[in-house]
Amino acid sequence: MTRFSAKTISSRKSFGIFSVYYSQGLADSIAAELKEGKSEVACEQGKLIKLSKDKNGVITRDVLTKKWTDWVDYWAVDFDYESRKEIIKVAKNLGVEGALPGTANVGEFLDFEERWTGAYIFENEWQTFRTRQSRNLELITATHTYAKPGRYIIAVKVIDIFGNDTMTLVPVTVG
Repeated sequence: MTRFSAKTISSRKSFGIFSVYYSQGLADSIAAELKEGKSEVACEQGKLIKLSKDKNGVITRDVLTKKWTDWVDYWAVDFDYESRKEIIKVAKNLGVEGALPGTANVGEFLDFEERWTGAYIFENEWQTFRTRQSRNLELITATHTYAKPGRYIIAVKVIDIFGNDTMTLVPVTVG
């Protein structure tokens, strides 16, 4: 049985998650232009800040990202990433191996062959995500049991609150 935790993933140096646009003084500029009863979100000193102005013109600043998991919107795991190769269909006798594309006779039927791209398809076997109703994010996966002993590659995909995604591969040996 294998369980995977987000803490294990976050400690891996090969796993760079987030990229944030940052501009010094942006939050102060937004606060100055904010209309009464409105709010905006800005990045300030590496944190997301919700700036709000009440009807009396009082501005409040609420930190939205207090810990690293606040930056994660969704994460998913493929417990056997190398189990499904990415296969594409390529026309025979075109491109590098034959005639140039577009030079085949009009009405000529093309034969296709399947080729492995060298990549694998991520199969989402377990995931956790935030919703408007529940901001909680599970940090440990459900238990996964492998059918037989061997070496497997676990793929972990993380999508941050900006929609950026990244993936890391973790080798494991079972049995």
